[in-house]
Amino acid sequence: MSSINAALPLEGIRILDFSRVLAGPWCAMVLGDLGAEVIKVEHPLRGDDTRDWGLRIGATETSYFNSVNRNKRSVTLDLQTPEGQQLARDLAAKSDVVVQNFKFGGIEKMGLGYEQLSAERPELIYCSITGYDRTGPEAARPGYDLVIQGESGLMALNGEANQPPLKFGVAVVDMVTGLYAAQAILASLYERQKTGKGRHIGMALYDCGLMVTAYYGLEALFMGQDPPRYGNAHPSIMPYGVFDAADGPLVIACGNNSQFVRFCNEVIERPDMALDERFKTNLSRSANRALLAPLLRQEIAHKPRKDMLERLTRAGIPCGEVSGLLEALNSDRAREAGLVTEHPHPQAGSVQVLAPPYRFDGERLAVRSPPPELGEGTQQVLQNLLGLSAERLQELQAQGVI
Repeated sequence: MSSINAALPLEGIRILDFSRVLAGPWCAMVLGDLGAEVIKVEHPLRGDDTRDWGLRIGATETSYFNSVNRNKRSVTLDLQTPEGQQLARDLAAKSDVVVQNFKFGGIEKMGLGYEQLSAERPELIYCSITGYDRTGPEAARPGYDLVIQGESGLMALNGEANQPPLKFGVAVVDMVTGLYAAQAILASLYERQKTGKGRHIGMALYDCGLMVTAYYGLEALFMGQDPPRYGNAHPSIMPYGVFDAADGPLVIACGNNSQFVRFCNEVIERPDMALDERFKTNLSRSANRALLAPLLRQEIAHKPRKDMLERLTRAGIPCGEVSGLLEALNSDRAREAGLVTEHPHPQAGSVQVLAPPYRFDGERLAVRSPPPELGEGTQQVLQNLLGLSAERLQELQAQGVI
C-alpha cells in the first residue's frame, strides 16, 4: 500500500471488479469513492447487464448503471476465451482486491477463483458475493434481491397491515450486501498490513437480507410470531410517522415523553392529551395507539403544513415535509450539500451523478470520474498496467477478446 492521502484514504489500492448488476458493483463503487482505483471488467459487446436497464444515457449507459458505477474504469475482456482469462489473471496479479458475484463455481471454471489467484498472489483479498451460503445446500442457487426480500421476511414487515407483503422501493438487500462486503474488505486490508496475507471473504445476499430485519426480527423471535406491520408508523414509538396536514403530508417523530408533552401543549394545543394516563409514557402510547392515532390525525388534518412545521421546529420536535423524489434531488438542501453533480458526456452532452456521502475533514469526497462508457479504459489500462503494445491490442480486438 502506498502512503495514504488524507482526502483519499484508499489511494494506492487497486480493485479488480468482476461483478455485475448491483451488490458487487455497489461494493466496488464504495471502495472507489474512498480513493481506490477500480477496474471494472465487462463483456466486450454487452457489458454489465445494467447497461440495458433504466433510461438510456448516451450509447452504452443507463440511469441504473450510472447509479452504481462512478469512480471506475471499464475494461472489456471476453472471459470465455483463454486470452481473456489470462489477461484477467495478469490484472489480478497487480491488484489488491478482487470482487466477483458469478454464479457459484462459475469463476473457478475460468481459472479466476480464489485458490487459483491467491496461489500466485497470497496477499490478494478476494470477495465472493453469492445469493446463499457458499458452504450450504443452496450454494448454487442464483440470488435475486426480490426473491430474497420475500424469503428473508422483509416483504412481510413492509407496508400497511391491511395490504399484501410489499417489497422495498429500492433493491435494499443488494445495497446492504454491497456495504457489508466493502466493510469486510476494509477490515481485511487493515489486517493485511499486520500479517501480509490476504483473505477470501464470502458474502451472501440472504444473510444480509435477514440482518436488515433488525429489531423486527428480534421481536418476531421474542413473540414467537410475526410482529404487526405499521406502514409509515413506528412499531415502538408513538407518535412517530407520516401525518396528513390540511395541504400535504409531513413527518413527526416524538422520540421521548418530554417531546410528546411539548407536542400536545405547543403544537396541537391539547394539554389534556399529555395528562391522559393512557398517553403519558411511550409504552402506554404504543399500547393505546388505536385510540391515540385517530385523535392525532384529527388535530393535524385541519392545520396548514407550514404552520405545523414551524410549531414543531419551535418546540424542538423532529419533523419534515414528505417530498417527491425529484423535489428532494432538486432541493436547496441537496444542492448546497453538493449531492448531485454534473459531468460532461461525449454523447449526452452532460450527465448527472450522485456524489459519495462521505466527508473527510469537512470535505465531501469528489466524483473523480463519472460512470464509464463500455470499454472506455481498455486500451489505456492494458497498455499502462500490463505493458501490452498497440499491435497486441489490435490483435486482441480483432479476435473479439477485448
